[in-house]
Amino acid sequence: MQYAQKVAVVTGAGSGIGRGLAGKAGSLGMKVVACDIDRNGLKATEEDLKQQGVDVLSVQTDVTDYNSVANAADAAYARFGRVNLLFNNAGVLVSGISWERSLEDWRWNLDVNVMGVIHGIKAFVPRMVAGGEEGIVVNTASVGGLTAGPFMGPYTTSKFAVVGLTETLHAEFVVLGLKLRAACLCPGEVSTRIFRSERIRPEKFGVRAESSRQEDVKMHEYLANFVEGKGITPAELAERVFAALDAGKFWIFPHPDFKKAFTERYEAMMKDEAVRARLPRQVTKS
Repeated sequence: MQYAQKVAVVTGAGSGIGRGLAGKAGSLGMKVVACDIDRNGLKATEEDLKQQGVDVLSVQTDVTDYNSVANAADAAYARFGRVNLLFNNAGVLVSGISWERSLEDWRWNLDVNVMGVIHGIKAFVPRMVAGGEEGIVVNTASVGGLTAGPFMGPYTTSKFAVVGLTETLHAEFVVLGLKLRAACLCPGEVSTRIFRSERIRPEKFGVRAESSRQEDVKMHEYLANFVEGKGITPAELAERVFAALDAGKFWIFPHPDFKKAFTERYEAMMKDEAVRARLPRQVTKS
């Protein structure tokens, strides 16, 4: 795709991966529609992009609410008249023992990570099809959408769903002969505050249920500190994403080293076995 003067929409643009993707799109000469529920984060992204000379529209958006996403689509088309690159990226993380998660924990995680993608597809893709232009829909899943482990039930469930949805979307674009294509973004560790998602949790989803087991709590804190301290930057992630898009890839794996774990899962499946469950050594230490 020739990016200059075309339009990118990014949900979850107020921080982390979304801000990185918005910045990279803007650096390529794209007009950017930045969407996020976090008003302060969205404002910071807008100011950053404007300082770079990017033509940006920011729209406070709750991806769990279809009408809110549809409003963002209306605003994007009213301002720019087209959308060529759609990043359904907004995401949150709820970890913990599956049977101890409250229904509100599950609903918030699934409403953002799964319904948020569905709402983006429903609000934007019909207009992208009608526009008749080349376009790409990138849905943010995770390596956690291809491999699973303990204490990540809501998040893993949501990301497995996004993987399947994106494969389906790709197949539909192909068999209908459309100019659109889909891509499934499966990042590993990125230096974001995804493990601190509670900071933006709406009141309607209540408060995260407390965990009863120390292993669960230690796992969450270990992973939070690890991704924030050791993960690649959102800017580097965005570079890898756009390089993959330029190469025409469907699967976008910014952290290809995870494929060893995926291979182990595949081999276990061929033997009708479960993958051996593991915890990081730092979590199992007393």
